[in-house]
Amino acid sequence: MRRALAALAVLALAGAGGVLALEVSTRDRDYHVLVARGDLALRDDQTFSAIEAYSGAIALRPDSMLAYLRRGETYRRRADRNDLDQAARDFHKASLLDASALRPLEELGDVRYQLQQFDRAVEAYARCARLDDRSARVTYKLALARYRDNDVDAALAAVDQAVRLDDRMPDAHYLRGICLRQKARPAEAVVALEKSVALSPASIPAREELADLYGALDRRADELEELQVLAGLDRDRAERQVAVGLAHARARHWDAAVLTLGSALERMPDDPILYRALGQVWLDSAQARNDRVDLSKAREALERVASSPGATSEVLALSGRAALQDGDIATAERTLQQATLRFPVDPEALLMYASVAERQNHLDNARRALIQYGALVSRDAEFVTHAVRVATLSLRLNDLETASGWIDRGLEQEPQNAELLKLRLRVSDRSRPAVRPPGN
Repeated sequence: MRRALAALAVLALAGAGGVLALEVSTRDRDYHVLVARGDLALRDDQTFSAIEAYSGAIALRPDSMLAYLRRGETYRRRADRNDLDQAARDFHKASLLDASALRPLEELGDVRYQLQQFDRAVEAYARCARLDDRSARVTYKLALARYRDNDVDAALAAVDQAVRLDDRMPDAHYLRGICLRQKARPAEAVVALEKSVALSPASIPAREELADLYGALDRRADELEELQVLAGLDRDRAERQVAVGLAHARARHWDAAVLTLGSALERMPDDPILYRALGQVWLDSAQARNDRVDLSKAREALERVASSPGATSEVLALSGRAALQDGDIATAERTLQQATLRFPVDPEALLMYASVAERQNHLDNARRALIQYGALVSRDAEFVTHAVRVATLSLRLNDLETASGWIDRGLEQEPQNAELLKLRLRVSDRSRPAVRPPGN
């Protein structure tokens, strides 16, 4: 009897084991079917179906790093903010399920970077780099995230390591150049940017940075060469031709500047940006060479764009400056006043308008323009000079209170300024009550 019971028990256990094995086998088969279904849907860009399939796979196998990774990649492809957050959660879960896996960590860093959570991107990339310190790609991404997180020193250290691992990465040399420039090491920055351009000659951002750095270093010929290459790479963009034309003008190559901008106008007629630049070149040329013909051309080009409803304050200021240089004071005042009313206001327009209005004896307008300039410019290197002008105009308008206030503000900057001290005496004299003769 006991033997029979034991045999039955063994048979029962064997049956239960068989059922359990069958369930595991079925669950495993269903899991693989769902993952394959998700892969197929993702291949056809059917993201909703892919997410549904991967979620089903996760329900069957909650410990599956692969299913979380694939679902995270699908959410990331949808690129909505909420989907990116979900992608980050899936990549994080995948990295916890397999702490030795590199791909979930790298993709987690990519999503954090895409969400502009740069400090958290740094954490993910750093973990990935610790697992594989020979990956130049991940080390570069770490450097870029550190740079965007405003840690230039750490970014430079990481990008130096990326370059040591792979010296053929143009983006790494570009980032290195930017970091070195911010660290006030311009000579090394030039070398890094030149290397980036050599590796990727069509890289517009690297060439733009290199041209700007050449300009800052007063290497005008090199700057012009880079700008010309950029104009060739981006031929249909007017701003590129403007940059080349203005670079020629800075080098006082007036004819080359006019030729560059004129040729661009033949391809892009009526482009206001080109007319504005051409007007500026002719205006600077007229002033440098005292050439009335160039001044007339400058006025014609600038008035063409200044008369349009979309004219900027800067364009109106240039047109006003041309009229002023031509001795047309009335037109200069009218145009410069328009420039002060067009937002965003060009600060130089306010100063020029103040000078012209004062010449026309429109003292209150001149004073208001100077006061507006002081409010607009955060750091006014000529604050004391402007304070003297506002105080003087206020005295001429018999506004002693405003005059006194600006005198005090100026003296806070320069306590011994002779002009302000004289103005204070004048205000004091005017403030004294008149003394009547005896008997009156």
